[in-house]
Amino acid sequence: MTAALLTTNLSLPNKRTGKVRDLYDVTLPDGGEGLLIIASDRVSVFDVVLENGIPGKGAMLTKISKFWFEYFSGTYKHHLVSTEIRDVPGLTEADYQMLDGRVMICRKNRVVPVECIVRGYLTGSGFKDYLRTGEVCGIPLPAGMVNSDRIEAPLFTPSTKAETGHDENISFEESCRVAGRELMEQIRDQSIAIYNQGRAYAGERGILIADTKFEFGLEPDSDQPVLIDEVLTPDSSRFWPADEWRPGEEQNSFDKQFVRNYTEGLVAEGLWNKEAPGPALPNEVIEQTLMRYDQAYQKLMS
Repeated sequence: MTAALLTTNLSLPNKRTGKVRDLYDVTLPDGGEGLLIIASDRVSVFDVVLENGIPGKGAMLTKISKFWFEYFSGTYKHHLVSTEIRDVPGLTEADYQMLDGRVMICRKNRVVPVECIVRGYLTGSGFKDYLRTGEVCGIPLPAGMVNSDRIEAPLFTPSTKAETGHDENISFEESCRVAGRELMEQIRDQSIAIYNQGRAYAGERGILIADTKFEFGLEPDSDQPVLIDEVLTPDSSRFWPADEWRPGEEQNSFDKQFVRNYTEGLVAEGLWNKEAPGPALPNEVIEQTLMRYDQAYQKLMS
């Protein structure tokens, strides 16, 4: 198994490190301000980065995001300019080889400080919320729904965009106070529309997209929303095999559910408390997760 890329140290300005991505400032070919976004092989659960990564995961996520950005191009504005690392001058040959296939060169935008979550199936924290209250993030649902039920009219459930620690669910009204009502209505409608189109496309190819998270920015000289970050990947979404979907139970998945299940088992056994430092993943979990990511990509390309 090849080594996972866990960190970078490039001779580019203003490095920032997220849970999975490293970011640097770059100048675009047209002279505009840009970002180099590098998808590392780091893995996070419960907002904690685990000790080791999944080799090749970053390249797989980049391929999937690139596909979706191109799929929605012309319908929705997005920030992607290029995925060719050699479009960034001044790096070493070793850098170019290390980063090949795992970068997005993007136009810099002002980030909207709200995570845009769309839920099309009742699962995860949404199902737990429903069992307690009959609602998901304050939105009522019909009585009698079960785990993994399809939600015919997908729910928009925003959350805070935390720099550190855990994001927190907020109501739509609270998101309007954070970002402005007109903008939030725009990005709510875009989020649901993008999800619905992605859900329909993936569904025809054997993948149910249970839920997902989008992020938006604003163009430097306007208030027009721009789709940023990653789009409909196994890291930002739950992907389920359509032919295995069984309402009323937990589902198999094409995403990092193997990682979640393993770490939740550690928590249940008292071996981890969901705080940093994160535990290491065994090879079996790494191999199974990467295999499922690849299966999802192959299905989307079919």
